[in-house]
Amino acid sequence: MSAKNPRVAVVGATGAVGREMLEVLAQRDFPASEIVPFASARSAGTKVEYKGAELTVRELKEDSFVGFDLALFSAGGTTSEKFAPLAAKAGCVVVDNSSAWRMDPKCPLVVPEVNPSDLSWHNGIIANPNCSTIQMVVALKPLHDVAKIKRIVVSTYQAVSGTGQKAIAELETQVAKLMNGKEAECKVYPYQIAFNCLPQIDVFLDNGYTKEEMKMVLETKKIMGDDSIRVTATAVRVPVFYGHSESVNIETEKKLTVEEVRQILASAPGIMVEDFPEKKIYPMAINAAGQDDVYVGRIREDESIDNGINMWIVADNIRKGAALNAVQIGEELIRRNLLRVL
Repeated sequence: MSAKNPRVAVVGATGAVGREMLEVLAQRDFPASEIVPFASARSAGTKVEYKGAELTVRELKEDSFVGFDLALFSAGGTTSEKFAPLAAKAGCVVVDNSSAWRMDPKCPLVVPEVNPSDLSWHNGIIANPNCSTIQMVVALKPLHDVAKIKRIVVSTYQAVSGTGQKAIAELETQVAKLMNGKEAECKVYPYQIAFNCLPQIDVFLDNGYTKEEMKMVLETKKIMGDDSIRVTATAVRVPVFYGHSESVNIETEKKLTVEEVRQILASAPGIMVEDFPEKKIYPMAINAAGQDDVYVGRIREDESIDNGINMWIVADNIRKGAALNAVQIGEELIRRNLLRVL
């Protein structure tokens, strides 16, 4: 094993995020000695692309991680719960994209631009946050450091790719059928997603919020390292293929002007400020798709409170919201010499 040229497993390599992980690893020239894709038995033997070549997908088994340094997981919570501890036991550090380990107090929940130092206490499993949480905290942490955020109100407009390939196909099929005068079939979502907005992502909980909404509440506090921040969320699925958009309102202890917010965000890592309303320039999902940055615009004072700011935050949910963040964690582990089970 080599901490500087790790042998890397990509688990769930045939899914939307798994394929994007392979693409990001290639584009960023990740210093791996070898990349090996894994998936379920039914996908074993299929081919996935990496740096212009085809890699054969291997079946994920209990002993698959012997000899690996790093494993990027995107295969669902059940798979992660079973196989991540086995990987860690074999000496392989796991970066897991499911929700299985996010709120485990023994597992860091990391966005490299926000809390990379939390990697220092990993015990072999590191959680990749929820896609909608990632892009929000990238934009809010620099403001929190300067003015201390007291409260966050967020409404999300989330692309169907966050649900997976079947949801992408369902939107495509529904649009085609409806445009041809046929009835839309609903298999992935409870209602038609084409030309519609669904104010439900994941299941409803006893408090009336959905699981997705509570993920944002709890994950934000853990990543930002501040339980005093009050967070409330409404998560909506919209008929967009790639790119989550968020309307975010913050209340801070110290007053920030619009120009100060722009300057802080413009100098922060991983952020692109697009805020020229007079020229109709603001972040949009179609422009963020395929890009690494988190885009912020529509920055304006909330005139209903003393220290309030509104903003519009957009990012590619499959890329920065999942694959890129996981690869960045891997890069940070190498940089900090933490690519080992502590």
